[in-house]
Amino acid sequence: MVTLWKARRFWKEATAGPAEGGGWEVLLDGRPLRTPAKAPLILPTEALARAIAAEWQAQGEEIDPAAMPMTRTANTAIDRVRAHRADVERELAGYGETDLTCYRAEAPQALAALQAEAWDPLLDWAHARFGARLLPVEGIIHQPQDARALAALAEALAAVDEFRLAALHELVTLSGSLVIGLAAAEGMLAPEELWQRSRVDEEWQIAQWGRDEEAEAAAALKREAFLTAAEFCRLAAPV
Repeated sequence: MVTLWKARRFWKEATAGPAEGGGWEVLLDGRPLRTPAKAPLILPTEALARAIAAEWQAQGEEIDPAAMPMTRTANTAIDRVRAHRADVERELAGYGETDLTCYRAEAPQALAALQAEAWDPLLDWAHARFGARLLPVEGIIHQPQDARALAALAEALAAVDEFRLAALHELVTLSGSLVIGLAAAEGMLAPEELWQRSRVDEEWQIAQWGRDEEAEAAAALKREAFLTAAEFCRLAAPV
């Protein structure tokens, strides 16, 4: 029988405090945390540092990394996004070319109406906020968007700091939409509302054919990750 070794808690108290040279850090019994790549875990805001400290303080005798999603996102920002920022921006910008909010059903009309009700205000917001006018199309065949709109969305990504970009990566990939991800990162609507708007097609299918327990469980995990990423963005935003 194979016994899996699990790391055990080695600290009594996790706290947050100002870091030497600026920023905020998480301290385990007074010792600053580092990332898996051994970089100092210096955070942009006190609020984010306190949230991450709370994740560590809530750990039991055995450390459960899955219960520390904000720690994981902060580590990703420092160890991966910082070193590969251009690649991350390029990947996310690609979602704008085939954004979920742009692809509408040709039929039935009831589904197309639900999509328009949920997504048209998001496209209007992206235009007003970033000058990016993405156009909805019918069907699933790819149709190119205006290059100026895509460039405006790319500029929006370039303006985001590495911490919020790491969380934005989760928001975009979970929702399938750069527009929804940016809306969540900027607090355009409540994260729960934006998550529901990303699920228009799935909820339509459920209404037609009924619920599947396995799919429901997977969707619940994605919803929780989306809401956590949105909260990370809020906490990491400059005051």
